[in-house]
Amino acid sequence: MQLDEIRRTSRYPKLQAILQPAKVGTMINNLQRAVVLERLDIQDDAFLLAMAIAGEADYLVTGDRRSGLLQRGHIERTRIVTPAVFCDEVL
Repeated sequence: MQLDEIRRTSRYPKLQAILQPAKVGTMINNLQRAVVLERLDIQDDAFLLAMAIAGEADYLVTGDRRSGLLQRGHIERTRIVTPAVFCDEVL
C-alpha cells in the first residue's frame, strides 16, 4: 500500500533531516481519511498519473528519478515534485 511506502521512506536518514515525524504522521492520517486504495495490478506509473488526474490532485510526490515522472513536471493541474519540494511548500 502507498501509505506503507510513505511510512517506510520517511524513516530514511536523509528524509528525517527534513521531515518531522509528527508532520509525517499528520500527513498519513489525512491521506488515510481521503482515499484508500486496496489493490492495484498495474506495474508502471500510469496508474499514478490517472489517479492524479481523476482526483484533481495538487501534487504527485515521488523520489523515483528513474521513472520519468519528475522530468515531466506536471500533468494537467497536478505538479509532480520530490518529497523535499512537497514538504517545503505544504508542511
